[in-house]
Amino acid sequence: MISQFFKDKYPEGIETEIDLSKYDSILDVLDEACNRFAGRPAFSNLGKTITFKELDFYARDFAAYLQNQLGLKPGERIAIQLPNTLQYPIALFGAMRAGLVVVNTNPLYTEREMRHQFQDSGVKALVVLANMAHLAEKVLPDTKIEHVIITELGDMHSFAKRTLINSVVRYVKKMVPDCSIPQAISFREVLSAGKKLPMEEHHANAGDLAVLQYTGGTTGVAKGAMLSHRNLVANMLQARIILNTILEEGQESIISPLPMYHIYTFTVSLVLMESGNHSILITNPRDLPAFVKELAKHKFSGFVGLNTLFVALCNREDFKQLDFSNLKLTISGGMALTHAAEEEWFEVTGCHINEGYGMTETSPIVSFNLPCQSQMGTIGLPVPSTDLKIIDEEGNTVPWGGTGELCVRGPQVMEGYWQRPEETAKTITEDGWLMTGDIAVIQEDGYTRIVDRKKDMILVSGFNVYPNEIEDVIVSHHDIIEAAAIGVPDDVAGEAIKVFIVSRNSKLTIEEVKEYCRSHLTGYKVPKQIEFREELPKTNVGKVLRRTLRDEELSKLNSAQAA
Repeated sequence: MISQFFKDKYPEGIETEIDLSKYDSILDVLDEACNRFAGRPAFSNLGKTITFKELDFYARDFAAYLQNQLGLKPGERIAIQLPNTLQYPIALFGAMRAGLVVVNTNPLYTEREMRHQFQDSGVKALVVLANMAHLAEKVLPDTKIEHVIITELGDMHSFAKRTLINSVVRYVKKMVPDCSIPQAISFREVLSAGKKLPMEEHHANAGDLAVLQYTGGTTGVAKGAMLSHRNLVANMLQARIILNTILEEGQESIISPLPMYHIYTFTVSLVLMESGNHSILITNPRDLPAFVKELAKHKFSGFVGLNTLFVALCNREDFKQLDFSNLKLTISGGMALTHAAEEEWFEVTGCHINEGYGMTETSPIVSFNLPCQSQMGTIGLPVPSTDLKIIDEEGNTVPWGGTGELCVRGPQVMEGYWQRPEETAKTITEDGWLMTGDIAVIQEDGYTRIVDRKKDMILVSGFNVYPNEIEDVIVSHHDIIEAAAIGVPDDVAGEAIKVFIVSRNSKLTIEEVKEYCRSHLTGYKVPKQIEFREELPKTNVGKVLRRTLRDEELSKLNSAQAA
C-alpha cells in the first residue's frame, strides 16, 4: 500500500492502488489478452508478425510437447536462452502454460556463466539459439539438463524466408558453430509435434514461482530472484496505470530493442500484451544500420530504450530522417539517463524521455516519471501500491529531504533469492522492506533522486557488473597476482570497467589480459581500461580500497576538465 505522503503527490484522476484480485497469474493475463485482441498483432520480428490468437496456439503446442513428450512437471525449471525473436514469447508462455518456472538466460553468457546458472537453478530443459548451442554442448555434462530445444533465427517465417535467413546466418555470416547434442530437437519439430498432442490446462496460483531472474546482488555471485506470478502481475498492473495516461488500448506499436530476457523489457512486454498492443522485437540493436532500416518500416508510437541506445541513434543521420509523428512515449530504464541524451532525443524526435527506476528484485519497476508530470534528474514517483523510505546506517528512517539508503515495499518485491535464505534475510526485512543499497533523497514533492549507487557495482549500458566477479576471473590468470575493478565515466556506456592489476610478469600486455577476459566473461564485462601497478591501495587488514582508486580516477577527470 502506498503511503499518504505519495498519494498526495499523484495528479488527480490517476489511481494510486492496484487491484491484485484482477488476475491470479500471468496465464490469466494471457488468456484475457488472446481472447479480447485475438486478431490484433502481438509480436513482430524480422518482418514476421503473429497475432494474439496465433501466439496462444503456438504457446499451447509448445506446452503440449513439454508435458507429453518431455514429461516435464509443474515447478520444474526450463532455461530460455534466446535473443529477441518470435520464439521467445512462444517458449515463455508455452512453458508457463505447462506450469514450468522460466529461467531467463543471457545468450551472451560464457560457458562459466551458463554452468553456474544452470547448476544453481537445477534446470531440466533448455531452449537455445543455434548460434550458441556449441557452448551449451560443453556445459551440459555438468548440469541436470535432460532436454534441449534448438531454434534458428528464421524458424517462425515462411519456408522461403526461413531458408534464406537461416542459410545466410549459418553459411554466409558463419554465426552458427558446429555442435553435437544427440538429444536435441528443433523448435519447429516441437511445435509440429505439439499440435497433435493434448494440452493439460495448468492453473497457476498467485504465489507460485513464475520466473527465476538472475542478478549479481551486492556480492557479485549470481543469485536467482524468485519472482512469483503475483510479483509480475502486480508490476504489470502498476506500470499499466502509469502508461495508460498516454497509451491507448489496442492501438499502439512499441519498438522493443532491449532483450526480453532482461526483466525491464520482460515486464514492459507484459504490460503491452495485457493492453492489446503490438511489440516490435529487434534482435540485434547493435547493428544500427539494420535497426534504423527496420524502424523506417513502422509508424511506431512508443520506444523502450536506455541511455546508450538513445545516444547512438541520435548520432546517425539516417535515424534523424525517420518519421516520428506518431511517437508519443519513450521509456528509459536500466541505467541513468543523462540530460544530454534526453535533450538530443527530444530535438531529433520531438518526444521527451520518461525515466524510471527498478531492480531485478522488484520485478523490476519501483518508480517512474509520469508522462504528464516528468521531472528530469529524478526517478519519479513510486508506482501505485508502492511505498518508499530512506534509512540511515543504523536503520532509522530519515525525514523527507534527507540522504540515505532507499528502501522499497510493495507487491512487486520478490519472494526471495533461490535457495539462499541468508541472502534474502540480508536484503528484505521481516516487515517487507527491500533494501536497495542505492543512496537516494526523497524530495518534498515526492520525487526521488538517486545520488549514489551500491558502492562497488558498475553499470555498463544498463547491465550490472560486479567487481568481485571480474577480479576473480582476472586473478585466475597465472601471471596476475591481484586485481581491482572499478567503474569510470564513459560517454557511450555510462560507465566503463577499469581494472588495476599487479602482475608477476613484466612482459604481460594489456591486450593479453583483455583476450583472457574475453574467453571467460560476457562482452560487456570485459574491461575497457587496464592499468598495471606495483601495488594496490589497501586497508590495514589487507582489503583493497576500491574507493581510493575511484577517487583517484575522479580527481584525474576533474583536473583534465579544469585544464
